[in-house]
Amino acid sequence: MKINKLILGIGLIATSFTFAQNTKKEVLFTVDDKPYYTDEFKRVYNKNLELVKDESQKDLNQYLELFVGYKLKINKANKLGLQNNSRYINELASYRQQLAKNYTSDSKVTKALVDEAYARIQKEVKASHILITCDENAMPADTLKAFNLALDIRKKALAGESFESLAEKNSQDPSVKDNKGNLGYFSAFRMVYPFETAAFKTKVGEISMPVRTKFGYHLVKVTDVRDNRGEVTVAHIMLTKSQNAKPEEVEKNKSTIQEIYAKLKQGEKFEDLANQFSQDKNSSFKGGMLPKFSSGQLSSEEFENNSFALKNTGDLTEPFETQFGWHIVKLIQKHPVKKLDEMSKELENKISRDERSRLIEKTVNERIKKKYPAVRNEKLYAKIKSIVGDSYYKGEWNLPENKKDFDGTLMTIGTSNIGGTEFLTELDTQKKAKNATIKPIGKLVDFYYNNFAEEKIKKYFNNNLENEFPEFANIMEEYRDGLLLFDLMEKEIWNKSKQDSVGLKEFYSKNQSKYVWKNRVKVLTASSTNEDIMKKTLKMLKSGLKADEIKAKLNTNDVVNVIFKEETFEEGVANFPKTLNSKEGEFTSVFKEGDHYFVNKTIQKLAAGNKTLEETKGKVINDYQQFLEDNWVTELKKEFKVNVNQEVFNRLKAEMKK
Repeated sequence: MKINKLILGIGLIATSFTFAQNTKKEVLFTVDDKPYYTDEFKRVYNKNLELVKDESQKDLNQYLELFVGYKLKINKANKLGLQNNSRYINELASYRQQLAKNYTSDSKVTKALVDEAYARIQKEVKASHILITCDENAMPADTLKAFNLALDIRKKALAGESFESLAEKNSQDPSVKDNKGNLGYFSAFRMVYPFETAAFKTKVGEISMPVRTKFGYHLVKVTDVRDNRGEVTVAHIMLTKSQNAKPEEVEKNKSTIQEIYAKLKQGEKFEDLANQFSQDKNSSFKGGMLPKFSSGQLSSEEFENNSFALKNTGDLTEPFETQFGWHIVKLIQKHPVKKLDEMSKELENKISRDERSRLIEKTVNERIKKKYPAVRNEKLYAKIKSIVGDSYYKGEWNLPENKKDFDGTLMTIGTSNIGGTEFLTELDTQKKAKNATIKPIGKLVDFYYNNFAEEKIKKYFNNNLENEFPEFANIMEEYRDGLLLFDLMEKEIWNKSKQDSVGLKEFYSKNQSKYVWKNRVKVLTASSTNEDIMKKTLKMLKSGLKADEIKAKLNTNDVVNVIFKEETFEEGVANFPKTLNSKEGEFTSVFKEGDHYFVNKTIQKLAAGNKTLEETKGKVINDYQQFLEDNWVTELKKEFKVNVNQEVFNRLKAEMKK
């Protein structure tokens, strides 16, 4: 019952974003003079046509009754104030936020980025870099200085100086002392997006122009490109190597790892030896198992190469040494690169968390700005700029005491006016932010104004989605009504039917003829995959042994040879036993179905008769809810004035039957 009725509520949220909005709109009916239109009725009917199983709900006259009843319930919910419930408000806001994402993204840009990322994932690039640090908000002079320094280093490299030596001398990446600028192999999403792009666009053996990232300027030298090896899951046994290890300690570890390897070759379990000997405490208790990884994900390229070199599940490496110690690696599983259709959602999620998402946001913002340009009051803006001085950089600037002078409209977006005092408050909030270094002060104010205007435009667009996209408005209205309907039904019907034990018993008594058993039979079934076991079971059953006694004799050494179940079947049901003795207490012979052998015993025959309330309580509660709801809708029609425009409905029926 709940599903059939709520299909008009909760089920409505699945509407298509591309639904045409060309239906002629006329008032179909009113509830207390509130109009409901033909376009909504037609849209909801067509959308739910394939979902309903009850043919009566496909009849337009019957469907109108359901639709009017649905709207009566929504009116009742609003009358009771359920729309003011905090849980309802929060759930609706959360749903709107999720739905809005479909309208505040750019599918073309997203697809292009997915395709680009997938193409890059097919390869792994080996690259080195030199970093000249430069703050994202550095002054133009400092930015130019860092760029020129990177350019000079590039000229030296092109002239023949060793890139590795130049990295050691000039790179401001702290890891250069360990890796001399070599970053190893990596694929998409392993580096920040601008760096990744430079690496994938630079040919092997060449050095990129200075590339700007949030860290500064990079020179990228590509030394190799290979096919992506995918991911691999391995287990390892590790004997760690301390930084100040003595020669005898090193030799002992080398000897021990060889002994462990010999044990493995003799057939001892890898998991047991890892648990016993591995000094990697994060994996030893799991049999040495490591999370799956790809190239460039670990700190040891040698460990990765040895792992990927294994071919078959269960293969072992010989003991090898890395900067971390001695290892033996066992291959658990190789994970090749997935197909695009298998990865597209995963890539979209990665893009949404990656610097790439700025490209999508930028495209959307540009589109929104064209549709809703922010018109600025230049006179008021100049007045605001004039009161922001260099004390702002020290965090000492304060809002003016008399803010009334700035109360006028600073910008207009569509039908929304934003006052000057709101922007002043934003300036006050931002004065200690990391961006508050842009000079001169006028440029800093412009920077904050542009961000402020962009946020206001996005907010206006978001708040205006219902007006901008009719399908968005439809989905939100339907979801809103669905939530209200659920809360209302829970309050007025479902909870009442469960708690009203007196009413439930009375309903059951009046409708007892609906709740009856057909002839039934209680059956004991024994089953086994072994025919001889089943023959022994039948013999024991006939001798009077009980099921538990038989299991104790036949299920030995932790092997389950026979199992029993007792079940009552009603005549006519699909799973009624095909093989059954007609007399109570009698057994069938051993018979086979599929891979199993069976014996059935007819324990008891039960004559047709009335079901008790407990035996059919779920069905009675369901029917009682339907009874209460039908009576409730009748009462709602008395509480609210309903007026159906029959002439309009007749025209609509004729149109929809074409």
